[in-house]
Amino acid sequence: MLRTSECRGEKVITLSNIKNIAILGSTGSVGTQTLEVIDNNPDIFKAFLLTAQSNADLLIAQALQFNPAYVIICDESKSQYVKESLVNTEVKVLAGMGAIIDLVTHPDIHVVLTAMVGFAGLEPTIAAIKAGKDIALANKETLVVAGELITGLAKKHGVKLLPVDSEHSAIFQCLAGEENNKIEKIILTASGGPFRGKTLDFLTGVTREDALKHPNWVMGAKITIDSASLMNKGFEVFEAKWLFDLEPHQIDVAVHPQSIVHSMVQFEDGSIKAQLGLHDMKLPIQYALSYPARLKNNFKRLDFANYPNLTFEKPDMVTFRNLALAFEALKQGGNMPCIINAANEVAVAGFLNNSIGFLDMSNIIEQCMQQIAYKASPVLEDYLNTDKETRIFAQNLIHQMPLKALQF
Repeated sequence: MLRTSECRGEKVITLSNIKNIAILGSTGSVGTQTLEVIDNNPDIFKAFLLTAQSNADLLIAQALQFNPAYVIICDESKSQYVKESLVNTEVKVLAGMGAIIDLVTHPDIHVVLTAMVGFAGLEPTIAAIKAGKDIALANKETLVVAGELITGLAKKHGVKLLPVDSEHSAIFQCLAGEENNKIEKIILTASGGPFRGKTLDFLTGVTREDALKHPNWVMGAKITIDSASLMNKGFEVFEAKWLFDLEPHQIDVAVHPQSIVHSMVQFEDGSIKAQLGLHDMKLPIQYALSYPARLKNNFKRLDFANYPNLTFEKPDMVTFRNLALAFEALKQGGNMPCIINAANEVAVAGFLNNSIGFLDMSNIIEQCMQQIAYKASPVLEDYLNTDKETRIFAQNLIHQMPLKALQF
């Protein structure tokens, strides 16, 4: 745990004991990089709980390296294999989503890093918050789906929501020391993905392989497709609203192909603060785990001589309709963000398995927004029902358009 002490009249951040970290989604991109941060700081952080959806082999390898108290494999058909592989260790092996929801409340856990993909991260996050655990938030869908619920619970239980996304970490860092200064707006930066500047005609023929070639970041398949369609930036707009208590008109998006300026804050006097750095997720991960301290590391440093030109442009929300749909859902509120999230998850899965085309994803999302029942003041049960209903509707839309999807 971090604490502040006095040294020669100056405040110094020290550590009173090791922080136990639960990593929900340890085998994904964020999860594996979190383990790198832990490995670089073994006297500060301890991997206490690791979870995976189905990647049993990597989960086993991580358990053997980091010796957590618990591992959980969501795919229960693989639990016996994991148990047998770890039989000679002290690691306790559990299985299923219910086990995650139960174990995130463990009294020895200090921080829960939520890096599970999609809607699945919602219930474990709620359970952890109710147990008083600080949340290092990498599962953006949690705030997309139920931002009002999550932020309300965090406030009620005195829990910190520490952003792990590079953009929101940048805003979080820019706001340090600015608690009494009013935000005029924030500017989320976006790389533009692999299709920046392309036309609708071009996008009609792109393949999953094309969309998975992100120019700057190495991420999982789902978030990489979201980045290519700009839905990832739309989700970050939702996150920003709830993390920083903003109105839709206070959130701008700027396309910044170099991905060096991670985001900016403009204050009411017109001043703008920005956080810059190389595109490396380990820095925002480390800051979320160590906050409010900054830990020394050996990450590669930014050399401005290598980036003599930093450019910015407005996003094309006509060609990339997902970002426009996200802003519309943000304005409507209620369960509309839940609808857009569920529809997008189904649409992305359909695109990744070559069932639909790239532009079909936006069509499916828009039809779901128009057809699924709107609820202005949803509770948790409404979110769960909306998610289920939207997924069924979106899947039916995919089944109705196989020939169109294959006509590239």
